[in-house]
Amino acid sequence: MSAPDVVVEVVGLTKVFRDFWGRPRARAVDGIDFTLRRGEVTGLLGPNGSGKSTTVKMLLGLLYPTAGIVRVFGSSPRDVATKKMIGYLPEESYLYRYLTAEETLDFFGSLFGLSRSDRRDRTAQLLKMVGLEHARKRRIGEFSKGMTRRIGIAQAMINDPDLLILDEPTSGLDPIGCREVKDLILKLRERRKTVLVTSHLLGDVEDVCDKAMILYGGTIRAEGRLDELLTRREDVSVTLGGLDDTGIGKLTEWMKTNLPCAIPEFGHPRRSLEELFLDVVERARTERRSTSGAESGSGVAQYLDGKSEVLNSLLAEKTIDRNAKRNAPDDAVAVPTTDAAIDDIVREPATPASKPIPAEPTPDESEIAGRLDELLGEAEKESKR
Repeated sequence: MSAPDVVVEVVGLTKVFRDFWGRPRARAVDGIDFTLRRGEVTGLLGPNGSGKSTTVKMLLGLLYPTAGIVRVFGSSPRDVATKKMIGYLPEESYLYRYLTAEETLDFFGSLFGLSRSDRRDRTAQLLKMVGLEHARKRRIGEFSKGMTRRIGIAQAMINDPDLLILDEPTSGLDPIGCREVKDLILKLRERRKTVLVTSHLLGDVEDVCDKAMILYGGTIRAEGRLDELLTRREDVSVTLGGLDDTGIGKLTEWMKTNLPCAIPEFGHPRRSLEELFLDVVERARTERRSTSGAESGSGVAQYLDGKSEVLNSLLAEKTIDRNAKRNAPDDAVAVPTTDAAIDDIVREPATPASKPIPAEPTPDESEIAGRLDELLGEAEKESKR
């Protein structure tokens, strides 16, 4: 019987691929055991051909194991009810090229049985989260690889999964997108979601994962929490601040004389290239530089953040009321904000002078394309005459 916080339980998992005659051709996974617990982010690492993708496909119920046991939420991964609790981002995003970003997320939401209102709300929140709100009417086939990857991440989150499996999630993303994906994973961990990440970018895994498994030849060669796996017990590091070169020289000489250790190395710390890149981009953004590609996301979608909608509305009303009081002149008359007063204001007909000028509707791409076809048809008729 699985513990309550165990999400995935694997015992003796083995997968042998056979040829047409049933003869063993390759043992992709060879008797591995591991568990994934609620609220943990786990990295599944290994070189090409080590068995990572085969393991993930068996966790998803896409492949039948040759031997061993796989339980996801205490049931078979092939159970339909279990699949509704899983989100999956494949290494290559297989999306319909002729659907727009909005239509893509709406389609995947319908597969999970979400209502129309939920699909509409979540689609808007996810597009804003991945920085593609401005491209919601564009077809997927027109997207760059990075933009397609962002939509793939959004579709994996449409059902608010309890288990999220991400295969190379930062592949094709710029440093801004990579940072946003890592922030999203950390936010999901705060919500007690379980995340399995496979990646060749070890720096990304180190930033977000609690533990890691390293596969080679279909077996787990190393497993454990990252702080335990990466700590070098034989070495000790010391971080000091406020020392100039003269102070560093004196400290070095003192340590050589008084400490029984190897010759120490000192230097000034450097920030990472990622930190420099993000700082430059942020300064450019404050100068209102525009881009036609993917924009920065706007944080985590509201339904993924787990905050109460009632609390958010109360905070919004509090902010509006505070701003109104701050901007009001000294002799302004206080306006009651009760529900009855608001109803009276809404029912009061507007005077001709106060009626807003209606804005002309902005045509979408389909209307523009239709109008171009009409103009081309008229031109062709004129040429035949």
